[in-house]
Amino acid sequence: MPTPIDAVNSAAGWIEDGRVHGALYSDPAVFKAELERIWYGSWVYIGHTSEVPRPDDFVAKHLGLMPLLMVRTSTGAVRLLLNRCPHRGNELCVSTRGNQRTFTCPYHAWKFSNDGELLGRAFPDGYEGLDGGALGLAQVPRVGIYKGFVFACMSDDAPPLDVYLGAATAAIDQLCRNSPCGEIELTAGFLQHRTQANWKFVLENECDGYHPAFVHSSIFSVSDSGIGKLYGPHSPALSRDHGNGHTEIDLRPAFRELDRPLAWFGTDEARLPDYVSRMNQAYGVAQARDIMIDGTPHIMIFPNLFIAEIQLFVIQPVAVDVTVQQVTALQFKDAPDLNRRMLQQTVGSVGPAGLLLADDTAMYERNQRGLRASQPAYLYLKRGVHRERVAEEGGGRVGQVTDEVASRGIWRHYQALMG
Repeated sequence: MPTPIDAVNSAAGWIEDGRVHGALYSDPAVFKAELERIWYGSWVYIGHTSEVPRPDDFVAKHLGLMPLLMVRTSTGAVRLLLNRCPHRGNELCVSTRGNQRTFTCPYHAWKFSNDGELLGRAFPDGYEGLDGGALGLAQVPRVGIYKGFVFACMSDDAPPLDVYLGAATAAIDQLCRNSPCGEIELTAGFLQHRTQANWKFVLENECDGYHPAFVHSSIFSVSDSGIGKLYGPHSPALSRDHGNGHTEIDLRPAFRELDRPLAWFGTDEARLPDYVSRMNQAYGVAQARDIMIDGTPHIMIFPNLFIAEIQLFVIQPVAVDVTVQQVTALQFKDAPDLNRRMLQQTVGSVGPAGLLLADDTAMYERNQRGLRASQPAYLYLKRGVHRERVAEEGGGRVGQVTDEVASRGIWRHYQALMG
């Protein structure tokens, strides 16, 4: 039997199609290697351009464990600066957001522009002959933006962003079409939820259609939303593996059967007349109706961006057994009445008193505690493997909504990155 660190160098011995070794969720050596090969070696979601709408806006972010500043420079460009003074390594800025043209290190007063250039040093007479141009703030070398979604990559070896996103771009397109202007905005503010669990338990759960009928039965019964029926063995909804670790619970087949605009949101056109009017004007009545029937996607873009119908989650690894989820209500540009209700429902489901995320968090932490029992060594992920198939539309793999197609897809991509 190989050791956990062998799993880092030869993932084939620890990851099978439908079985993964429990040590991959709990060994610190594996976590350290994941940071290098996944979080710093591939594309990772950072934020949205709507979070820095004006010149000189900035917001604090993370790439793996690395603190970043996502800034909009005075010229309007979006840059990702590493939040570290090159002098003595001090965390340059401790504010979560703001608007300023310069950043000054509180330790020795080195001053930088918001495009990373070193502007000055305290008591400069001690630095004669030194090249200040080489001492600016480090920046993420590869930044890609798709429809406002900002991704970062520290490696030259990763493919271009459009190749990496692949079929996931269709889900982002679907999301944006639900705005009369074709744009989303992240302006509602973020909640942070800390859980004592490995980040991959969170990752897998987001597109696991097997658990909602049980874990979330209480909130489904209280809200009387009908959502619970979408996650059963007779639901027409699908589980999808889009490749590159991107996975989706595709609820569109179920909503198309209902054939009612806004049923995805648990409402109807009469309750959101302003939104419906704006959509009809923007797309025409027929196309607007189709968009409002399909609704928004339920997709996990590997490794950390989860678009969950009305919310957006960002997964942040902290330690092998600690993860932070940041969550905000999605807001659609030029859709004020829909936005108010999306914010209310987000607070009700994942806010401090919400039930939905509390249910999931309990499961993550129970999973992590369960790993302390060493047997069985492998976790079993073979539900629906006999009926998994290649999708006729768009490629990728697809199965019934309760099948573990998504988890198997995640682990195939994980194996490719780590092996």
